[in-house]
Amino acid sequence: MAKGSVRGGLLLGLAVVVALAATGVWNPFPGLWDWVDRSEPISEPDVVWQQRVGGTPRSVTIAGDSVVVEQRTRVEARSLATGAQLWERKADWSAVAGGDRDPVVAVGKLLVKGYELLDPATGVTRRRDDDAVAVWTYRNLLLDARCTDATDCTLSAWDPRGTTPLWTAFLPGVHSGLLADNPGLRGTRRLTTTRIDDGVAGAEPAPPLLGFPVDGRVHVVDTATGRVLQNVEPGRDERLSVVGGRMLRIAARSQDGTCYFAISARDPATGQEAWQRAGVNLRTADSAGCVQREDPQGARNVLIGVGPDGREAVIDGYDGRLLWVGGSGTKLIAVDDRLAVFRAADKRSVAAHELGTEKVLWTRPASGKAGAALTPYAAVVADEKPSRLAALDPRTGRELAVLRTSANALAVGSQGMIVGEGREIGYVRFGAAGGSPARPPGDGGNPAPGGTGPGGSNNGDCGPKGELCPEPDGGKDG
Repeated sequence: MAKGSVRGGLLLGLAVVVALAATGVWNPFPGLWDWVDRSEPISEPDVVWQQRVGGTPRSVTIAGDSVVVEQRTRVEARSLATGAQLWERKADWSAVAGGDRDPVVAVGKLLVKGYELLDPATGVTRRRDDDAVAVWTYRNLLLDARCTDATDCTLSAWDPRGTTPLWTAFLPGVHSGLLADNPGLRGTRRLTTTRIDDGVAGAEPAPPLLGFPVDGRVHVVDTATGRVLQNVEPGRDERLSVVGGRMLRIAARSQDGTCYFAISARDPATGQEAWQRAGVNLRTADSAGCVQREDPQGARNVLIGVGPDGREAVIDGYDGRLLWVGGSGTKLIAVDDRLAVFRAADKRSVAAHELGTEKVLWTRPASGKAGAALTPYAAVVADEKPSRLAALDPRTGRELAVLRTSANALAVGSQGMIVGEGREIGYVRFGAAGGSPARPPGDGGNPAPGGTGPGGSNNGDCGPKGELCPEPDGGKDG
């Protein structure tokens, strides 16, 4: 009888709880489930905050004081300080443009023309477009393209938070169909590694020239003025690429069971040859008949090549100088306009070399599987056995943050980085011991060493024409 009374009391209590939950008076189940489903810390030491997002992120970007998380069918923003959700929007794609002080989030739907520009802190629409078929996002510029038909398109450039175009240009198409965010152009492809997201550095400054592939030709557009400088068709054995303000004609010829390469770099404004190199493999061709299906490896204004002796080299895209040549057995794992990070031949360390000099800036113990990425604010090194993520001052190698974690590095900002594993993301704040993080290109800081500007001048962060640096009176970000 007593057992029946207890069972009846439990059932009555459960019925009351269910009734209260159904009427919205009190619902203990979400909190109970959160307790059961509590996440383990994503790293050691623990992160500042850790949140579970609605789906596995496709990209994560730090945009000012917000963190923009792109998922399969929606995009959301979270507070960089607390991780709390700020807003959420249904969208099939998103991309962040602008710098630390003027970021915007472009969102859109697949197979639907147009996009919206949102404020990352509030989700409020700042500008709406109903006709664009493609969007390209940069730190100091946003480009979009709209087409009245397949062979009649208009390319427009915008300040990230501007309301009127800076310039417009006409192109005979931009591929075909609806292309969403950042469709491929003819430039360079980044070195990649496991556990570091390809977009960890966020938006980059717009290069001085862009190469749009249209119907087998490459149209070269000056991003400062919108002028179309060239309309070039590659030869049968050539691949065209626009790097460092030059149009590269990369020839690959099959002979004697191997591929022979030659590079001719031309000034798009005049058509005159600026430099040439032979015998350097830019890794554009596969092993079958030397057919070039890939852009050359590199970053911004530099290229990565392999000499006849098998040693890797970093080449200035503007004037063809050799900025770094690796030793026998060394492996380049990250590069930008300033630094080359390479794995030593003994596979026991990684080191950073200042481009254009003989200076090794720092060396760090690492395994033979360590990977790295360079961002404006930190060099990120990922290692295994044990699993580690380290954010380092790019110039000195001092530790900004070191984590024992199997998570991936997703985004790096001026004060910290976002790491993630599955649906869990967390924020790691850089420690004071790391010194002042580097200023990003175009943010008004001094040009980075090892620059690749005209005549070897030290203005690599400004682009070959100096158009990316602010005016002397201190222009806007980017």
